[in-house]
Amino acid sequence: MKQMEKTTEKKDEKEKKGGKSEKGPMPERRAPGINAPDPKNEKILGEIKKMKALTPYTVATRFNIRLSVAKDFLDELAQRGVIQYVSGARGLKIYKPVGD
Repeated sequence: MKQMEKTTEKKDEKEKKGGKSEKGPMPERRAPGINAPDPKNEKILGEIKKMKALTPYTVATRFNIRLSVAKDFLDELAQRGVIQYVSGARGLKIYKPVGD
């Protein structure tokens, strides 16, 4: 019984101090965007040209967009000639920047 009282007292003290957890603050999570980045933007094209291999997952994580949006974005870049289709299976396509 005394052990339970001690743990509740410690929790109450933490709440009074500001509720800081032992692990530190949690990073803020944002929902992935629905809009694709502008394929004409030089900054975005520079980032893409730095990448060795382009997959929908790598593009989605780099630009914080949804996976379906990243697939459409890569298809559009391939049509414009910015990237080139290398290989892939039914569910995954791999591209590379043109000029490498």
